[in-house]
Amino acid sequence: MQSYVYHMVPREMVGQELMPLNRLGAMYPDLYERYAKKYFDHPERPKLLMKEIPQLNCLWNDVVHFLPIHPSHLYKALTELDIETKENLMFYQIPIQKLAANQNAMYLYSKERYNGPAGAIAAEDIILLSLHDYRELEQLPAATIDYFQTEKGKGKNFGLFAYVPHLFSLGNVNVDDAEIITWNQLIPSMNTN
Repeated sequence: MQSYVYHMVPREMVGQELMPLNRLGAMYPDLYERYAKKYFDHPERPKLLMKEIPQLNCLWNDVVHFLPIHPSHLYKALTELDIETKENLMFYQIPIQKLAANQNAMYLYSKERYNGPAGAIAAEDIILLSLHDYRELEQLPAATIDYFQTEKGKGKNFGLFAYVPHLFSLGNVNVDDAEIITWNQLIPSMNTN
């Protein structure tokens, strides 16, 4: 069975490759400015730009970040909690083999070891990944659902991917033939008829 990773479709993109933010900055400074803005919406988030990733020996923005879970799981959780969200958020559904030329690692993003945007990533939360061993997640972590419920109560914007493991890929990833899906499309295993 084919396994995939998922990446939100950028509003603007040059070429057919997703590239790490730091590489984007070197090649396309205007696009870098646009995409780096998200790191300045909270006083601690700019520190992510200099956060080191253990095992990969690089910075947070030297890798492309992927979801190892179909985004419909996120959409379903948010809508079940009556959290208003965009209906047709688009994602690339990328065959895992597209990452074969890169060094890859799974970031577990465990609530127990997470030290905030300014804190170091726990070495135990980074696992170097052989693509042969990769398996998509089939459900969101309970910590993610708890986070959504807590943040909804605060009535402000919050992160969509809190405590959802990420797959980090050190290098560009070609998406020329990747399918574009919307997160409100249920995957067959989620149909509950």
